[in-house]
Amino acid sequence: MDYKNAGVDIEAGYRSVELMKEHVKKTMRPEVLGGLGGFSGAFSLSKIKEMEDPVLLSGTDGCGTKVKLAMILDKHDTIGIDAVAMCVNDIACAGGEPLFFLDYIACGKNYPEKIADIVKGVAEGCIQSEAALIGGETAEHPGLMPEDDYDLAGFAVGVCDRKDMITGENLAEGDVLIGMASSGVHSNGFSLVRKVFDMTRESLDTYYDELGKTLGEALLAPTRIYVKALKSVKNAGVKVKACSHITGGGFYENVPRMLKEGTHAVIEKDSYPVPPIFDMLAKQGHVEEQMMYNTFNMGIGMVVAVDPKDVDAAMEAMKAAGDTPYVIGHIKAGDKGVTLC
Repeated sequence: MDYKNAGVDIEAGYRSVELMKEHVKKTMRPEVLGGLGGFSGAFSLSKIKEMEDPVLLSGTDGCGTKVKLAMILDKHDTIGIDAVAMCVNDIACAGGEPLFFLDYIACGKNYPEKIADIVKGVAEGCIQSEAALIGGETAEHPGLMPEDDYDLAGFAVGVCDRKDMITGENLAEGDVLIGMASSGVHSNGFSLVRKVFDMTRESLDTYYDELGKTLGEALLAPTRIYVKALKSVKNAGVKVKACSHITGGGFYENVPRMLKEGTHAVIEKDSYPVPPIFDMLAKQGHVEEQMMYNTFNMGIGMVVAVDPKDVDAAMEAMKAAGDTPYVIGHIKAGDKGVTLC
């Protein structure tokens, strides 16, 4: 008896590392010390010394049950973008710059090419957010997970000067809410998605005119990363007063998190186009409108609050970074919460 007969193939692990090296290399930043394969990832903090009061920010998350769609479609090269996005968007939402990322892949059996495909997506997410992929772990779990199954999670660390943190403390009545378009369902609500739609290869490969693509392509579209857009807004000299990453819990749970006591967000539902995938979800699943806005991003992945005089500059900066912004509402005095009208 040996480890391989017990279900863990060490040689496959070595092969996975070799295959992923070319992708990891593309994410390197000058601050990264050493190479892939050490017991820990090393990252120099020399640049942080230039800040008055540096604050480290961290985020950890996974892709939820969206990974099941990747398995059904046997397409694994974008799910890693989702894992990175869920972490770095949270850091950017607080005003931080993501510095580095680490991934964790648990699998029933290590198929090197599949693992390398997953890491290719992780690396792409790191490139989009300008974070270095400085380490990770692939763990085979024979007997605990089916051979073809896997789960993916990650952890990111970022930094910002305390004076640049987005806290919501200066939020005021009359401030304007700008929403940045999402790329689709992103990585939340897939337990409901999987109940609404038939999760078979045939169903997911079906083309729909209203989507302009197959159902699988619409659902698997990777989460939009907003790091560069928020950085562009900052570089334009605009102060973001408050920010919310619209993830699990949709508008009703996430928008109040950006508010201070005594402020209330008002969002106009018809102020931007809702992507057709959400209409399809609501109709086929007989999901009530409030539940849709309490589960999904409904086409808006990030909401920022700015002073009215800064709206045009903020939107131009977002467009320059490749994002699509909409004025979707405003802040008024009142109990902490959100009204969708």
